[in-house]
Amino acid sequence: MYTKNQMVFSNYKWVAKVDHDNPKIISGTDHSELNRSEGYEMLYFINSLAKTWNGNANVPLSSLQNLERIIINKVPSNIRTHAGIKNWIELNYPSI
Repeated sequence: MYTKNQMVFSNYKWVAKVDHDNPKIISGTDHSELNRSEGYEMLYFINSLAKTWNGNANVPLSSLQNLERIIINKVPSNIRTHAGIKNWIELNYPSI
């Protein structure tokens, strides 16, 4: 499991908004869109992708950090949904 201390970037926001901005809520924009500036959303999404792609296998830290870099630096900013980001990564980085 990827943790805050292992993340490559340090400029994330770590405070949930009063509007219950929580990546684990299954309705609304939290379920469909990823806010790349919020650390807990990035952590949840990266860990979810790792579990989807690798099951319960132990994923190397370097792979998780590379995934974070790809999401921040490579995925086009107009792709915002979880599904869209996941699909883009699968198409452009099939070995992840």
